[in-house]
Amino acid sequence: MINVDYLIVGAGIAGLCMARQCQLKNKSFLIIDDSSRTSSKIAGGMFNPVVLKRFTSIWESQDQLNIAYKFYPYLEEELKQKFFHRIPIYRKFASIEEQNNWFVASDNPVTSPFLNPKLETNSFLHIPSPYGLGEVFDTGYLDVGLFVKTFQNDLKEKNFYIEETFLYDEISINENYVDWKNIRAKSIVFAEGFSMHNNPFFNYLPLDGTKGELLYVRIPDLKLKSIVKSGVFIIPIGDDVYKVGATYNWQDKTDVITEEAKNELLEGLEGLIDCPYEVIEHFAGIRPTVKDRRPLVGSHYKYKNIYLLNGLGTRGVLLGPYLSEKLLLHIEEGLPLDKNIDVSRYYKKLQLIK
Repeated sequence: MINVDYLIVGAGIAGLCMARQCQLKNKSFLIIDDSSRTSSKIAGGMFNPVVLKRFTSIWESQDQLNIAYKFYPYLEEELKQKFFHRIPIYRKFASIEEQNNWFVASDNPVTSPFLNPKLETNSFLHIPSPYGLGEVFDTGYLDVGLFVKTFQNDLKEKNFYIEETFLYDEISINENYVDWKNIRAKSIVFAEGFSMHNNPFFNYLPLDGTKGELLYVRIPDLKLKSIVKSGVFIIPIGDDVYKVGATYNWQDKTDVITEEAKNELLEGLEGLIDCPYEVIEHFAGIRPTVKDRRPLVGSHYKYKNIYLLNGLGTRGVLLGPYLSEKLLLHIEEGLPLDKNIDVSRYYKKLQLIK
């Protein structure tokens, strides 16, 4: 029997962040994943502290940034790989009204630390912007695919990773531990993203799932060094290649690419740039979104050594390090979870507890 502190099911952003927190706190763990489905591999990876559509603040954004700015660079140094990029995001305005909304937000004490009140009026090359652009501070992107691949490979080399399909009926639950095959863990953390719908311990929770599609395009003439957001976002990732995204589909729960989404993205791209481009690749995946737009973190209502880390939605780059740290502190030190993220907010609604 192998004894560990944590068994982590799922090796996307959430599961990998939980594994990293275990490393930082000297907790033994094994991570299990069969790589069958994860939204992390196709994620745009952009992070920012404000909602770019409405110029409003994001819940606990400063705390999330503070953690991420240590979490990813330290891991980069350890893995000898660069995947965390701090670069500006510029929001292109479509009207005078959007300009005015920006000025209001840049004067708001909550959002002003993140918004440059001075507009960028000199258009970027091949990005016409008659109403200007606004710069957002504390922004950038995580090369999610590289982060996932590099960290997974490192964990495999250290024998911390089991590449296998997790079967729920192979779990034996005891008061102080959980057994799975020849592994005994003090706690098990499910970080499966949209695949949570197959998990009998948590599949009754309102994880909705939102399909997203994005493109990789080559634009030799653009020479962009910042992220620009209008109807779509465009992220420079090197060698004249850009990520263009993303679509939102609340009905389709497959990871099959569609011409409809591709055309929507290309229409947005053509509304943003005025130079030739070439589509290289097209990806789709399901984001783990929750109906109240808050994550699902915490223990099972009945089995107190079974935990959930899910619902990171479109903000997994910042939420992954933040939520995994909160969950580990909750388990190890008994620190209460914020009511906004605690999964127990649904137990009473669903009449699972009194």
